[in-house]
Amino acid sequence: MPERSRASSAHISPSAHYTGYVWYRHRLAEPAFVTAFGRFVHKLLWPVTWGARVGFGLDIEAFLLQRHLQIDAQLTAAIEQGGVRQVVEIACGLSPRGRRFCARYPQLRYVEADLPAMAARKRLLLHGEGWLGGEHQVRAVDILAEQGRHSLAALFAELDRRQPVLVITEGLVNYFPLALIEGFWSRLATELRGFAGATYLTELYPDLREHPRYRQLRWGVELIGRLTRGSYPLHYRDHGEIVAGFQRCGFATVQVFDPSADTLSLGLPPARVPGLVRVIQAQV
Repeated sequence: MPERSRASSAHISPSAHYTGYVWYRHRLAEPAFVTAFGRFVHKLLWPVTWGARVGFGLDIEAFLLQRHLQIDAQLTAAIEQGGVRQVVEIACGLSPRGRRFCARYPQLRYVEADLPAMAARKRLLLHGEGWLGGEHQVRAVDILAEQGRHSLAALFAELDRRQPVLVITEGLVNYFPLALIEGFWSRLATELRGFAGATYLTELYPDLREHPRYRQLRWGVELIGRLTRGSYPLHYRDHGEIVAGFQRCGFATVQVFDPSADTLSLGLPPARVPGLVRVIQAQV
């Protein structure tokens, strides 16, 4: 992996352990997705997350579930109504989504991708449980690599460009400065134009200064940055900036979802405060 990519990306993986345990706690993942480190970090952070929830109504696990289930809902619709049969989940970490959707839709080709070390760990986990094989695969990718065997071009080379494809990134975007992540989005849009149809699903945390808990949100963002050994920049200010940003990167159609406004259909309790996370569905 190029030195620039290693320096920029290496801090992401620890958070995958935490979210992996959250998915398990909420019955979205089997025990195999739980790591000792994820369980330890969850226990370590419990007093902080409890205080944020009780004192300010900021429920970190609720935000994680909102984004995860909203992406699931959009993916389900794309498969059942849009005829999508190819899915690529970049920065898959310990996400159980590939396992769940391959079990639900046996005809689905699902490619999970992450940095080489995390991809190797995910491949070992899935293979060990007998879940890997056939149309469910794991590949190594570096979103900052512009060429080579870990580039986006290499990742998409094995897919059928005559068929539509859907790409997911979850828990990735806000670990990078806007300029870097927009570079990734631009390269992704270029790759997706080669398919018969293409959809990109992701989430981001915009800089919602009008949010009633903005000051506490900024404190939480700084805490996340320290825990993950990197920065956690917030991108864009509002709906309009989000749409304009994705269009600059080459996406023609952009929809912005606020999962906290649709908790009932997602099977979640009503949100206590306005949502912090947005789920983006973009098409070239």
